[in-house]
Amino acid sequence: MSKTKGTKSSAGKSLSDPSLTGRKEKIRVKTVNKRSTSSARWLERQLNDPYVAEAQKRGLRSRAAFKLIELDEKYKLLRKGLRVLDLGAAPGGWSQVAAERVGPKGRVLAVDILAMDPLPGVTVMQQDFMADEAPARIRAALDGPADLVMSDMAAPTIGHTRTDHLRIMAMAETAYQFAAEVLAPGGTFLCKLFQGGATKDLLDLLKRDFEQVRHVKPPASRADSAEIYVVATGFRGGKGS
Repeated sequence: MSKTKGTKSSAGKSLSDPSLTGRKEKIRVKTVNKRSTSSARWLERQLNDPYVAEAQKRGLRSRAAFKLIELDEKYKLLRKGLRVLDLGAAPGGWSQVAAERVGPKGRVLAVDILAMDPLPGVTVMQQDFMADEAPARIRAALDGPADLVMSDMAAPTIGHTRTDHLRIMAMAETAYQFAAEVLAPGGTFLCKLFQGGATKDLLDLLKRDFEQVRHVKPPASRADSAEIYVVATGFRGGKGS
């Protein structure tokens, strides 16, 4: 991942600002009353995460917004006037960044099975992406081929590593199958994956269909997370709708 020193976020603030990356005294959370050990660990991680605090300070919907900011600063994914489809958009961190960067002449369609509060410059669709009616509804709302399809979706986990990985990869593959139908020639596919053997099949498919495929872990991705992001640029198809 490229260095972020001197670069600016969508709020105009350097991602290497001390308020984001500086060392702070760690907050400890105890297990009290009905709070489980796992809940205490999650709360402690949230309270000590500089990206969580910075997202709240800047009015961003989620810490995940910084992942897209960092990826965009390196790969120039978002430009004025682009048409963007955001799959698994809730609570809206990626859509929020995308809408600002594509501007009023662009279009951002946010799709999620969960309800999502409105965002300026974003069309929000509450829809199960895996449902039979989803592709037709999404195409109609896009009203044209997409320049960028991005997916931060992850299937609910059950605690069995192998099963969870396969379910996550199945969702990523489904996201790409749809992206291939709506992407414009030269378009981009950005998707969250989890490290594991099953990622190779999807990466091979993307290498066939795109001019360049990279997989990267942005700085905002937690170090203990198995997530990586694939950035596929220069779509060779172009069926579009």
